Parts: sequence; structure tokens; C-alpha cells
Amino acid sequence: MKHKFRLFPSLFKLLFQRVVMVGISIVAQCIFFALMIWYFQGINEWLYVLLLVLSAAATLFIISKNTNPAYKIAWVVPILLFPVFGGLFYLMLGGNRLSKRQRKKMNSVEKNLRQHLPQNPEIHEKLRKQSEQAALQSAYLQTVAGCPVYENTTVDYFSLGDLVYPVMLEELRKAENYIFLEYFIIGPGKMWDGILEILKEKAAAGLDVRVMYDDFGCIQQLPVGYRKTLNSYGIKCCIFEPFIPVVSARLNNRDHRKLMIIDGKVGFTGGINLADEYINEEERFGHWKDNAIMLRGDAVWSMTVMFLSLWDYVSGGGDSIARFLPPEPEEAGTGFVQPYTDNPLDDEPVGGSVYTHLIERAVRSVYIMTPYLIIDYAMTESLCNAAKSGLDVRIITPHIPDKWYVHAVTRAHYEQLVKCGVKVYEYTPGFIHSKVFAVDGEYATVGTINLDFRSLYLHFENGVFMYRTDCISDIYRDFEETFRKSRLITLEDCKTNIFRRLLRSLLRLFAPLM
Repeated sequence: MKHKFRLFPSLFKLLFQRVVMVGISIVAQCIFFALMIWYFQGINEWLYVLLLVLSAAATLFIISKNTNPAYKIAWVVPILLFPVFGGLFYLMLGGNRLSKRQRKKMNSVEKNLRQHLPQNPEIHEKLRKQSEQAALQSAYLQTVAGCPVYENTTVDYFSLGDLVYPVMLEELRKAENYIFLEYFIIGPGKMWDGILEILKEKAAAGLDVRVMYDDFGCIQQLPVGYRKTLNSYGIKCCIFEPFIPVVSARLNNRDHRKLMIIDGKVGFTGGINLADEYINEEERFGHWKDNAIMLRGDAVWSMTVMFLSLWDYVSGGGDSIARFLPPEPEEAGTGFVQPYTDNPLDDEPVGGSVYTHLIERAVRSVYIMTPYLIIDYAMTESLCNAAKSGLDVRIITPHIPDKWYVHAVTRAHYEQLVKCGVKVYEYTPGFIHSKVFAVDGEYATVGTINLDFRSLYLHFENGVFMYRTDCISDIYRDFEETFRKSRLITLEDCKTNIFRRLLRSLLRLFAPLM
């Protein structure tokens, strides 16, 4: 009897969690719309015809869009299967529509980037003399993302969140002017509590301390009204796209970036969020392997402008960005460093293009770590062609997944890749959350961009492209150590029963919507 009484408070608490209430609200809305359509189309044949016309128009619109064909198919198929409901649901949930006001605000983000991040032509010319291929990659990022390439920047690579966390705390304690944090997930626990304690101290000392987090990413982590809690400590806080339980296309675009910027001199990014599983203080899916990089020097200014531009978009403020420009750093560093951002509302898949360019320009090897392997035909062909040409192409994915259905789609890609000579490994100790490409021992990119459609086409993301920086040798060392802890997938491993194969095929069809 006592167990029953214990169960009720737990059930009550679960049912009234914000994420559950929001989920119930959205499901209820979908059911309501479906019932309304079913009811009215039964008594009014013109409504039925109108809905069919709407679905046909939606299909034509999707086909005409300049976007990835796989993403188009993922919407067209359900619309054709359910023509009465499909078009209406695409209007509510599909695409990246912005109001005029929102588009005007988003244009200010682009304007800020290009105004405050001019390219030093001497640095680009120096890069071109060292490598035409690297210069082409850099020019692409300058042109489409407005992000310049830098020298005079040191980069430290951390193969685990456990290793970077104490360094983050150390650098935060050194802050003298400002601290900017932007993360998809912030969760209470050892990691966030340690950081928050320093933020409170620095805010009390008069520093400009700002925190921006994605509301959907934190919906299961932070309580409602957490912004007020931070404000009470003197910390300025913005919430990216507060999650309203209304069926809308705005649900698609999330802030998946991870940035920690200190005085414009030191910047952190990578796969880690600010929650205990990222430093293995909490075990969720076995050992959590993630990575981070720390920049010191000129290139941190790009990260600072990225943060402030999106902060102004979310807060509606109008900061003078130039006043945050730090004095000339003393750091030297080797190689070239180029932080970049990816905006899902400009119809330019920057992150995916960087990955594809790196694969296609490789001449010796391509090494990849990714939590998800949900790739389209073009990237699959690039990887297969590289392997067929004799390049050493290796991919590490998790063995213990965080989402079973996403992992099923990841494994659905193995057979074709393995047949073409790509070496696919699964990290047997647990879950890989790192997003890193390393090519030819000279190029690398580390950041927040997963190999899935949401990350490549729907989320705000960021990364750092590097050429001949000292840390690239550390990245390769991490790969070699991880290969030894991982299991190489064989063609025999790819064989499965007909039911699992059918499930994977079905999930793969809808993968762009996951």
C-alpha cells in the first residue's frame, strides 16, 4: 500500500512537467484539427475538394523549393498518402517561414556579421599561397556566412567534456570585462552549478554577464521562469524562441549553438552542453564522449560578434558591438582559424557544405566522429567515391544510442558505406556526441553540427574550420585512441531480418523530419 502512495506523487509530478503538458497540448491540437477536417469534409464536399487542392499546391511548392531532395521527399510522401490532412499540416509545421518583422530582425544579424567581421586580405592571400584548396574553403565561408579567416590564434583541443570543464572554470575566474554564454542545453547539477557560482560572483563585481539558452533544449532541465532567477543574480538572460504549445513551423528552428566567450579573448565551442552527462557526472548512455576546443587570440572576435548579433535578434536590443572589441591579443599560434555560423533561414546549408567540401577535396584520409549518421544521397556518394578512390575513410558513431529510432537510421546507412570501403566504427563504451571532421592531417572542423537534417537545415549552428593548427595532431591522436575503443562494423554485422530492414527503410524515409 505504501508503494502505491509513493507512486501517485511521482505520477502527478511527471504529468505536470512542462514538457508533458506541452506535448499533450500539441497532440490535442493535432487531433482536434484532424477531427474537424474529418467532420466538415463529411458534410461539405467542397471542403474536401479544397483540402485536396491545398495538398496539391503544397506538393508543388515543396518540389519547387531550392532545398535538399531528401527533405522534399520526406514531406511529399505523407502528403500524398494522406492528401486530406497533409497539405494543412505542412502549412502549420513545414518550412522556415518568417514574418516581415522577423525577417527584418534576422537581416540585422547578417548585417552585423558582415559589418564587424571584415576579412584581412593579407591573411587570405597568405592562406592561398599555402593551399589553394584551403583558400577555396575559406572563401566560401567568407562569401556565404560573412566569417573571415584569422591567424594569431591558438587552439586547444579537448577530447572529453571531463577535461575541458576545469579549464572553463579557470578561464571564467579570470574574466575582467564580460562573459557570454549561449547553449542549447543547460541543466542543473555539478557542471552548471560550478559555472553559475562564478557567473554570480562576476555579475556582482560589475562584469557584463549574459546567458542565452534554447527553450526547447532546456524544457526538461530548467524550471519555468528561470530567466528571472538569473536576472536576480545580476545576470542578463535571453531565451531563444520561448516554447509555446501551439502547432507552428517556428518549432523547427532551434538555437543549437554552443559558445562561451570571455572578454573577447578566450572562446570555447564544440559538442558539449552545460549538463552533467557531458562531463560523465551522470551516466545516461554509457560513457559520454564529447569534445570541445578553446580559442585564444584574434579569431575569438568572430565568436563574440556571432553571439552579440543573435543576442540583439532575440532581445530586441541594439548593442554597440564595436565596444566589446578587445585589445590586440598577444597570442601567436600556428595555422589558420575560421569560426563560422550557420543560419537556417538563409537557404544556405553552410555546415553541410563545409563537410562535403572537405570530403571531396581530401587526397589521403577523411576521419569523422558523429552522434548521428543521417546523410543524404550526395554526401553518401561523396564518402563512397572517396573510399573507392583509395582514401582512408573512417566514421565513428555511438554503440549505445540516445534515440533508438535515430540510431536505426544511422545503422541503415552502414551497408552501402561498408560495401564501398568506408570503415565504420561504433564506440562500444557508450555514446559519441562529438562533431568533428579531420582530413589529410591538415584540415579539421569542430563544432555543433550533426550529420542529420535538423542540424544541417533547421537549426542555428556554429563551427570552427582549421588549417594546419597545432591542435590537429591532438584531434588525430583522439581518433586513434577512439578507434581502439570501438568496434569495426563488417558486412556480416549489417545483415538483419526482414522486419528490421523494413522498419529502417520506413524510418529512413522520414529521417529528414527527425
